[in-house]
Amino acid sequence: MTRTTTGKTHESFLARPGVRRLIPFAVITAIALIFIFENRASVEIRLLVPIVTMPLWGALLIAWALGMLACLFTLRRRPSRHSRRPD
Repeated sequence: MTRTTTGKTHESFLARPGVRRLIPFAVITAIALIFIFENRASVEIRLLVPIVTMPLWGALLIAWALGMLACLFTLRRRPSRHSRRPD
């Protein structure tokens, strides 16, 4: 952190906790999307009873999106570290 002439501290962009959590997510997402779109062959997929023929990238993209939704539903927001507990 650096102090400005007004006395306020300035935090660098990469030092912010939200940005530091976003970087691994962005890297993993980019790698997953590259892997998904490199697999373009058509495959047969059994959906309980019916058999569907579709591109593998479509099936992988659907699985990735469902995983992201599951992650969003299971994440809990942590309480603020700076909030005071009543004594």
